[in-house]
Amino acid sequence: MANITKRGNSYRVRVSNGRDSSGKQLFESATFTPDPARTEKQNQKALEAFVFEFEQKVKSGKYLDGEKLTFKAFSETWITDHAEKTLEITTVQSYRDLLTRCINPAIGHLKIARIQPVHLNKLYLSMSDTRKDGKPGGYSSATIRRVHALISSVFSTAVKWNVITESPCGRVTLPKTAPIGDRVKCFTPEQAGTFLEALDAQYSGSDSMGTQYRLLFNLALYSGARRGELIALEWSDIDFDNMELSITKSAEKVKGEVITKAPKTRTSYRRVSLPASVVTLARKWKIEQLQYRLSIGSQWNGSNYVFIQWDGSRMYPDTPTKIFNKIIARHNATAPDNEQLPRITLHDLRHTSATLLIAQNVDIRTVSSRLGHAKTSTTMNIYAHALQQKDREAANALDDLLTRKA
Repeated sequence: MANITKRGNSYRVRVSNGRDSSGKQLFESATFTPDPARTEKQNQKALEAFVFEFEQKVKSGKYLDGEKLTFKAFSETWITDHAEKTLEITTVQSYRDLLTRCINPAIGHLKIARIQPVHLNKLYLSMSDTRKDGKPGGYSSATIRRVHALISSVFSTAVKWNVITESPCGRVTLPKTAPIGDRVKCFTPEQAGTFLEALDAQYSGSDSMGTQYRLLFNLALYSGARRGELIALEWSDIDFDNMELSITKSAEKVKGEVITKAPKTRTSYRRVSLPASVVTLARKWKIEQLQYRLSIGSQWNGSNYVFIQWDGSRMYPDTPTKIFNKIIARHNATAPDNEQLPRITLHDLRHTSATLLIAQNVDIRTVSSRLGHAKTSTTMNIYAHALQQKDREAANALDDLLTRKA
């Protein structure tokens, strides 16, 4: 029999739920708040229905922790009991950041069983208007969709663990996102050549680390490797005889510490052919690195990394990005308007590599393999702009051919 206690404007409903191992009686409780828009008689009937439903849930064992747990509390359990056991440490860290920065301030205080689509729609609308990091404007639709995917995963696990009966995520309205290919930025062939010239001009002198920077950005452009994959390279990963690069690991920054992890996907394990010019540059840097190592003696930390800090330890992941931006800024400071380089990101050298290969009629399967994509459809979606250009060239070529014959 349920015990009902009036507390101000609400009612506490208390139902016995058996006894624990020591014989102590256990109780479950819930709160009913009358709707001020209803009459007293209507609220009385609603209370009776609430009490009956609650009592049935408790007796049948279907009363779930979601009635008590806040989203924040459950998400913390989800991180430790699910995410940390099944996901990459870098992914877990990014999820922690999204929960702390964007999600929990909005819905973390709500009971997970009480969260409705309207709460999530309000969160996504707020994110599209205002950022949490102080930058102007709102978050991109891609970021909002990533937040939604995380929330969906938390709710999906809550359903699987019988904490709630259903997820509200399937009934929300997400902002439309532009096709990924529309968001790709890259150098044109002329700009890529200008960048390499600027790189050589800046680091072909007496800089003791200049050759390694030239090698790093040449590898990024010619191999399409990701920043973390480049930072993790050891000399054993470069096959000088066969002129190939083996990508078997990646370096990532987690909580200020740089770790080595497996590549992004299974197909990210790959061997990429290199042009003779890049292999020659690698040989040059290997010799210079050995000379540098001998010059600092016992200060060398014993590593075998290709890209290093002053003591031979692995290059810090942020360093290439800073150097890359500096090269573009210095070039643009003196170059005429028609030779200015766009302010793309370091990762966009990967996009440049793929786009230039497609422009040279390299088949999409080869491009996909060099990038380490699991499916050629991924490559086609990302580089649709380049493929559309080739399609236009094909149409023009047919037009020229058939027009001549006519």
